[in-house]
Amino acid sequence: MRHQSELREKFFANGRADDCPVHDLHGHMGTFYGAHFPIADASAMIRAMDRAGVKLLVFCSHAALLAPDVGNLGSIESVRRFPDKLRAYCAVNPNYPDVVKRDVETFDSYADVYVGFKFLADYHGRPMTDSGYQPAWELANSRRLLVLIHTWGGSSYDGAEQVRTAAEKYPNANILVGHSIHGDWDSAIGLANEFPNVYLDLCAVVDERGILERFVERVGSKKIVFGTDLPWFDLHYYIGAVLGADITDDDRRRIFYKNAEEILCSRL
Repeated sequence: MRHQSELREKFFANGRADDCPVHDLHGHMGTFYGAHFPIADASAMIRAMDRAGVKLLVFCSHAALLAPDVGNLGSIESVRRFPDKLRAYCAVNPNYPDVVKRDVETFDSYADVYVGFKFLADYHGRPMTDSGYQPAWELANSRRLLVLIHTWGGSSYDGAEQVRTAAEKYPNANILVGHSIHGDWDSAIGLANEFPNVYLDLCAVVDERGILERFVERVGSKKIVFGTDLPWFDLHYYIGAVLGADITDDDRRRIFYKNAEEILCSRL
């Protein structure tokens, strides 16, 4: 490797670095059909975070995304149970416009819980630019809130063109491009360079060697945020992938916590 790393040595020796907290901005919680998660509930996830040195997880529960009758209640309860460790995204499912309207109207009632919104357009079968998402986009744009969007290369729901349309229309929303338009890396790089409000999320990115280094070289570490999809993926694996990448410790600190702290600002 070109870059020596004191930070890597600290993590490998102690399992964490006290002067380098980790903020995970892409998490979930709870069971999911067809999958087994050893650490799916809030208490187990907090224990996993403590072992890995993760200070903060911002998540959206699976139920909130897919079960409008349950909605965001589980996320709210978990954050209020562990307020020092958790924050949540308010899930938006455009197939239930009345629920979306209610959740946007009551968003301020959960200022201690929410930092923004989470969209899962591929699963909802509606483009992220669909009118069903509009109330959430408008609030995020007016308040500079985070919007974590699931994206994937080639998708007609949340591919590069949809991200571009959203970034142009809502320039004040802090858009976290979940999975960084997976596989369409050059489009993700281009969008992050073109739009100040677009950030690249590492969730599922580090399954391909060299992409993180490409992002840092062509975009800069200031536009990259750390995310794991917990409980889908392992915290130690993702932290290790960043530590093992051929980037500087300054880049690692940016990715692990500095960018998240700047984006979240007063919402912590």
